[in-house]
Amino acid sequence: MPDYFHGYSVVGLVAVVGVCFVAVAFGAGRLLRPVVPTREKMLTYECGVDPVGDGWAHTQVRYYVYAFLYVIFAVDSVFLFPWATVFAAPGYGATTLVEMFVFLGFLTVGLLYAWKKGVLEWT
Repeated sequence: MPDYFHGYSVVGLVAVVGVCFVAVAFGAGRLLRPVVPTREKMLTYECGVDPVGDGWAHTQVRYYVYAFLYVIFAVDSVFLFPWATVFAAPGYGATTLVEMFVFLGFLTVGLLYAWKKGVLEWT
């Protein structure tokens, strides 16, 4: 039983040391940095251009849909690399190949659905 808690105590000690390290770093940064607020420093900054107009701007949802589709396909494509390594292992070739094509089929159905709905039209 003492070995069981010893493993957790090591993890807890490392977590406490990590939190203390971050707290000391932030505290030192707060103590050492100069604080000289001016009107220019307190002004809202947008890509080097002074802000003009209202702070609320309407953006089209399609930009988020493009980003969402990219994230889906980028993250899902990461699964193809482990499958490729398992595919080379003896005894897993056919099963892995079928699983990969089922997965790619789901991705293709999702892409066709987005295309059919007109999501991929850039207007």
